[in-house]
Amino acid sequence: MGLSLTVLGCSGGYPGRGASCSGYLVQGGGVNVIVDLGPGSLANLQRHLDLGSVDAVVLTHRHPDHWTDLTGLEVAWAYGLERTGLDVYGTAETGALAEALTGGLAPTMVWHDLTDGDQVEIGGLRLRFARTVHYVETLAVRIDDIESGSSLAYSADTGPGWSFESLGPDIDLALCEATHLVSDESRGILHLSARQAGVMARSAGVSRLLLTHQWPEYDPEQFRIEGSEAFGAPVEIAITNGRYDL
Repeated sequence: MGLSLTVLGCSGGYPGRGASCSGYLVQGGGVNVIVDLGPGSLANLQRHLDLGSVDAVVLTHRHPDHWTDLTGLEVAWAYGLERTGLDVYGTAETGALAEALTGGLAPTMVWHDLTDGDQVEIGGLRLRFARTVHYVETLAVRIDDIESGSSLAYSADTGPGWSFESLGPDIDLALCEATHLVSDESRGILHLSARQAGVMARSAGVSRLLLTHQWPEYDPEQFRIEGSEAFGAPVEIAITNGRYDL
């Protein structure tokens, strides 16, 4: 069995009505890894996994819609489970904010700084990181199941000018932010439209495209239409609590 991805939240910027911000559960290689943990995603995580079964957390950047539920996980581990030593990986900026907001992560959590080009192994998973084009240091991540060879890549937040190509070839599933629609492209925002995500993923040769991080006020169907036209094949729109197997 290869990788599986469960969406814990997929709203971009702020939680939409009844929704949650970016959070993803990646399972494979004998481990459970959380990638981003935005507002509301911790509650959804508990639909799928006991909190004590989390093996590691990866946070892509310091913007609050991608990480602030880490504070709830820290409380659960420290006072509910009375556990220590949970490995958390992220940029130095994110680590500094997490330390300030929690009053100190140790000994409950062990923080590991990440930067462009880093590679780590968690259980039977290999993770590679590449800096994107965003307002703050932001790291996209590729996750490979070493035994099965299946792979997924997550763009985190990025504007045009970055590509999944920076994470290598043969990506089975690309989880890509598509915050905006074609009508927003002229605004020069450092996020992708569904069209831009589709063009980039097609150029990078990814096998399957899953769009996430949509602005809550927009119609998800429009993202699917614009993304599919640009990708040249049907794309999927991330659904909270949806599971995607590789």
